[in-house]
This record gives sequence, C-alpha cells and structure tokens, in this order.
Amino acid sequence: MKVIRFGIIGCGMMGREFASAAARWCHLTETEARPHVVAICNRTLSPNRIDWFTEHFPSITQVTDDYRELLKNSDVDAVYCAVPHHLHQQLYCAAIEAGTHLLGEKPFGIDLAANEAIIDCMAEHPGPLVRCSSQFLFFPGVQRMLQMVVEGALGRIIDVDSGFLHSSDLDPLKPINWKRMSEYNGEYGVLGDLGAHLAYLPARFGWNVENVRALCSNIVPQRPDGHGSPTPCDTWDNATLLSEVSDPVTGERFPWTFRAARIMPGERNTWYLSIHGTKRCARFSLKNPALLELLEYNGGEQRWEQINMGFETSYPTITGGIFQFGAPDAFMQMMAAYIYELVHGAPLNAAAACPTPEEMHCAHVVFSAALQSHRDQQVVSLESRGGPSAP
Repeated sequence: MKVIRFGIIGCGMMGREFASAAARWCHLTETEARPHVVAICNRTLSPNRIDWFTEHFPSITQVTDDYRELLKNSDVDAVYCAVPHHLHQQLYCAAIEAGTHLLGEKPFGIDLAANEAIIDCMAEHPGPLVRCSSQFLFFPGVQRMLQMVVEGALGRIIDVDSGFLHSSDLDPLKPINWKRMSEYNGEYGVLGDLGAHLAYLPARFGWNVENVRALCSNIVPQRPDGHGSPTPCDTWDNATLLSEVSDPVTGERFPWTFRAARIMPGERNTWYLSIHGTKRCARFSLKNPALLELLEYNGGEQRWEQINMGFETSYPTITGGIFQFGAPDAFMQMMAAYIYELVHGAPLNAAAACPTPEEMHCAHVVFSAALQSHRDQQVVSLESRGGPSAP
C-alpha cells in the first residue's frame, strides 16, 4: 500500500483529529494509500501540545516550531494545516511553493484578498493537490442528499435552507479566544468559521449566487481575557443571509437562506440542510444525524419519509451498516476523499470530494458581500463583485 507521509502544522484539536484518524486507517477497507504522520509543527512546543503526538506516534521524526523547517523536510509529502485564519495565506502559500500537497482548514484565507492570493499561488505552482478541510458533508445522509442534487433527482429547486448553529458562546463570561478577535479570525466573524462549512455548496452544485442581504449581530461585545480583564469581542456572533441563487443550466432562480450562529440557545452543534424541489424534497440535521427525511411528490398525499441512515459511507469501512456514524467518522471520510484524489488524480464523485479552494472562493465572495450588505442595510449584487459562479 502506498504511504503518504504527512506533516501536521498546528497541534491543537484539529491536528489531533487528523492524527487520530490516521492512526486508525485500517478501519477503511478499500483504500490504496494510507497517511503516515512523520512531522509536527506548533508555534509553542509546550508539553501539553506536543507530548500527546510523540507518545502516540513513534513515526514522528521531526518536531519543530518553524513551519519552514517542516516544509524543507524531504520526508514530508503532504501537510495538514490547522492554524488561525490570519496565517492561512502565509502558510498555505509556503506549502504550495514548496511543492507539498496541502489539506488546509477553512475558510482558506482570512478574507477575499487572502483567498485569491492562495489561488494565484496555486496557478503559479500547479503541482500540489490543494483542498479544504470540511467534514460535515461526509455524513451518510448528506452524501445521499448531495448525490440527489447532482443527479437532478429533486426536480426544479424551489428553495434551500441551511445553517450551522452553536450555543458555545452563550455564557458571556467564557474567556475570549482567537475566533472572537477579528485580528486573527477576520472581519467575517462567525461566517468565516461556522459558515465556511456550508457556503461552498452552491458552487459544488454548479449554482450561481446572484445577490445577498445579510443581518449580523455582535451579541457579546466583550469577554474576559486570560487574566479576567474585559477585552473587546469584535467579531460577529451570529449572521443570517438571504440570497437569490440561479441554476445556469436551466436559468431557474430560487431563494437560499443561510444562518451561522455561535449564540443560539438550545443548539449544540447543529449543521443542517433542507432542499425543496418539485419532484422530491430532502432534509438533514445533526440534531439527529442518523435521520434523513425525504418527500416524493407524485400527485397523491404528501408524506415525509424517515430513513434511518446507518454506517453507509462513500469510502467503505469495517463497520457494519447497522451502526451509528459520528463526527470522527466524518473526519476520516474527508481524509479518505483527499487521499483518494491524491492517488487517482480525480475525486471519487462530485459528492464525495473535499471542497476546492475555488469553491471556497465563492464562499468568500458571498461573505464579503454580506459584510457590505449589513453595513449598507441593502441587498448587494454579487455580479458587480465578480461572482461567485460555479468554478
């Protein structure tokens, strides 16, 4: 089996998720390559960041606090990069220029200019496979929904409702972290964080977002810092977007409602997608990740069908189909999609593929227009901003 030697840049929660998935790669049954973690890099080499990796992965031969040293390592074929948004352009471009394959965390740049700089760097250095990390589309119910859209099984799209809702910041005394500071997270706020897990979907489906009207909220304007002193919290906590979307193949238009919230009581980690079509409707929510709901309209009584999704994955595993699928499984499926494309030169199919930087560019254009819309309190046309259209 081919071995892909990975370096991990950013040894926080997501870096551990990547390493953990690599450690149980034998869970997959039909893969032609496997990841092998050989190097790690973190800004600080404190034991609470580093020891977990070195204790569990004897394959690691390089530990450094300088990403440049890791990228010079000839034993590293690819990197998984999970760092704050303000570092994306610098580190992602460095990896691409080094000829190293890259799986990077969303939103692929702190803002539109940074995202476009990364894409320009890719054009100058076309060798590496560069993809964005976003795991939620790999839940079995979502995979089936995406495939239905790609195949046109829903008929003419009537409307799309989607969102990602948390209540993690409901406590105003929760200490501030980098995601609540625009210097590190970016002006997008919650859009560039939670919203980035959904906003690329119109591009994936080949749809064009024509315009956007946005309302953003900064509900907790200050939080305690590490010493308990109040610190400005200058990012948007919640955002609601309404857009007009068009299908360039059919010329049809429909509304897309999009919500991203860090402060939504009663929600823990609710990623959801609902699509109404003239032939069929489909909806999925992480409120009940085993449940996919479908409605097929044939002229009779309309009934929502509830399908109890088991472990039905795009990349087969040893787990029986009757068992439940969870977040670590989605992350592994995302990694499998990246490695499949790295080995084969193309994704398995349109549904089971990691987001591309071009798809994320469409999200950036929407987010930039959303900020303008909120600021000017009006609908903003995206055509005047150069997109987004399907890549």
